[in-house]
Amino acid sequence: MVDLPPLTTETIWAILNETLEDATVNQLVWHHLGYRLDADDRWNTAAVAPEWQAAYPEPPDFIASRPATVKLTRSIPAEDKQLLKEKLGFQGYKVNELVPRKTRRATIASWLLSYMRQTGIEF
Repeated sequence: MVDLPPLTTETIWAILNETLEDATVNQLVWHHLGYRLDADDRWNTAAVAPEWQAAYPEPPDFIASRPATVKLTRSIPAEDKQLLKEKLGFQGYKVNELVPRKTRRATIASWLLSYMRQTGIEF
């Protein structure tokens, strides 16, 4: 994996604005879900929650996979569902911009903000 950017609001905006590559966006989620590559380039899931291990023994491509993104959406606590709007002022995309790739990036950004709140990372 590449060196990941720090988990900051700037990184969240880079996800939303599509200035961060898809591979890096996926790797951020994988890392914070607990997926790690071992020395043999095999996925170690020891730190991954059991419900993710069972569904995804290898980390999914969240930008390409609707089922994986739906699971990610459902794992965001209700009290965190509006963090993009409340904390970043993100108003969403325009109707003509609503394509799966962008909406999945918004889901990823939302999940990462929730992760930040839950783990005490400043934003």
